[in-house]
Amino acid sequence: MILTTLLAAQQAGQQQGGSWTFLIMMVVIFAIMWLFMIKPQQKKQKEIRKFQNSLQEGKKVVVGGGIYGTVKRVDTEKNAIDVEIARGVTISVDRNYVFADASDQAQTQSK
Repeated sequence: MILTTLLAAQQAGQQQGGSWTFLIMMVVIFAIMWLFMIKPQQKKQKEIRKFQNSLQEGKKVVVGGGIYGTVKRVDTEKNAIDVEIARGVTISVDRNYVFADASDQAQTQSK
């Protein structure tokens, strides 16, 4: 009887120690995920937002659908830009769908 009580107390102590180990492992896993996945994504989105806010007329851009063009007009009130995709063909695009500078992409592809 006493032996059974001692074994039960020992198992209860081991279970509590195991829960601390589990908690520490979960914190470590979350920290690793944040370091390798969430933080770089936040940095990339910050760069894209900075680029979108610095758009000017004449800048070569790539819009969300993969369409290359040149910015012809920036309308800050409507948060839209007019992009010329071919000679005489202009489309209006929401500023949030402009993701990249086409001139930067051309330079990296030629290397």
